[in-house]
Amino acid sequence: MNNNTIPYKLLLTENEIPTRWYNLRADMKNKPAPLLNPETHKPMTFEELRKVFCDELARQELDDTTPYIDIPTPIRDFYRMFRPAPLVRAYYLEKALNTPAHIYYKFEGNNTSGSHKLNSAVAQAYYAKEQGLKGVTTETGAGQWGTALSMACSYFDLICKVFMVKVSYEQKPHRREVMRTYGASVTASPSETTAVGRKILAEHPGTGGSLGCAISEAVESALSQDGFRYVLGSVLSQVVLHQSIIGLETKTALDKYGVKPDIVIGCAGGGSNLGGLIAPFMGDKIKGVADCRIIAVEPASCPSLTRGAYAYDYCDTGAVCPLAKMYTLGSSFMPSANHAGGLRYHGMSSILSQLYDDGLMEARSVEQSKVFEAATFFARCEGTLPAPESSHAIRAAIDEAVRCRETGKQETIVFGLTGTGYFDMYAYQKFNDGIMSDYIPTDDEIAKSLAKLPQVNA
Repeated sequence: MNNNTIPYKLLLTENEIPTRWYNLRADMKNKPAPLLNPETHKPMTFEELRKVFCDELARQELDDTTPYIDIPTPIRDFYRMFRPAPLVRAYYLEKALNTPAHIYYKFEGNNTSGSHKLNSAVAQAYYAKEQGLKGVTTETGAGQWGTALSMACSYFDLICKVFMVKVSYEQKPHRREVMRTYGASVTASPSETTAVGRKILAEHPGTGGSLGCAISEAVESALSQDGFRYVLGSVLSQVVLHQSIIGLETKTALDKYGVKPDIVIGCAGGGSNLGGLIAPFMGDKIKGVADCRIIAVEPASCPSLTRGAYAYDYCDTGAVCPLAKMYTLGSSFMPSANHAGGLRYHGMSSILSQLYDDGLMEARSVEQSKVFEAATFFARCEGTLPAPESSHAIRAAIDEAVRCRETGKQETIVFGLTGTGYFDMYAYQKFNDGIMSDYIPTDDEIAKSLAKLPQVNA
């Protein structure tokens, strides 16, 4: 098919929803380093992981050899509510940029949670229900994950307890109320309800919190209650596995219309949406079947890939979770209260960290004022108000399209539009009023946090 006659939406049918998730680790030549027990510094075993995670999720976390894992029928049935998600040709954006580039975006915001997070939330809730658990605990940054999990838990009749990063809890009361509408309890983190929360508040009075803080509280809460397990919305390999449905659908749609991407772009916080989007394309790259540039885009205020260290670190601020080898700013790093709450995590997925260290993907950081400039431009061109997190990918896609205009080179750009920004109007108001500020941590701030990395001989 001629690339210029591609329809606005590259639609798939229900029958084309993937029946298996793709486990990228199976094809990686250099496997991600294993999670380590925080006390012994030995690789975590299934028995150790199952104390925190559901049994099946613990198995998935440890599996780096099985390339494809079947998606259970109840999860696929749930997916049919909002999948397949549309892949859109951004004709209006291309025209506004006067670029020869062809731009596509995978839109994951066409569900009640408003983001890609529901892909993993339903899987994790399903496995918790199958195990006979009472409920789950979790953290949420911007609120998309908490919203998705509360919806999934309501569907499977599970108790859902959410620790929401305090700055987002205060800025996004409507997101909080959606969670409560689905039956979840929501606590601003750090809080006085856990020992680790009280400790963090004592050390950082008045802090707006971080995902690392909220993770610590959620883990403590799960371990202190019978019949509960902790679930995480990003970072972990099991979550990247579930999110591979994004990339699998994207590749199926592109193949259906004879389109080969030159560049694949995603925003990066913990790494799940980016890992899911790039999975099949990276798999082809590793196997030498095809090649494309893959770009991770992170906030300049929390630049783990571009300014962090590749080392073992705690996954949480309270240092109670396993150690993961990743690009990190240090688990004690407290990012500024930027408006991309879902990207305010100190570390990056071990999968993406390994791929980046191997030189298989690129990374760049951008200031939030430039991100919202791109978000506003996109909204006026394409008619969808993007989430601040997604807008990091939009910023890079626009920059790459402008480069194509300047060089006259026609390239195909694919990026992930992970969700909508309709609960982020406080941030848009700051931008529209011209009072949005950019904060970039100093080298000294990052060095002080990295100085506290655990000493691991592994």
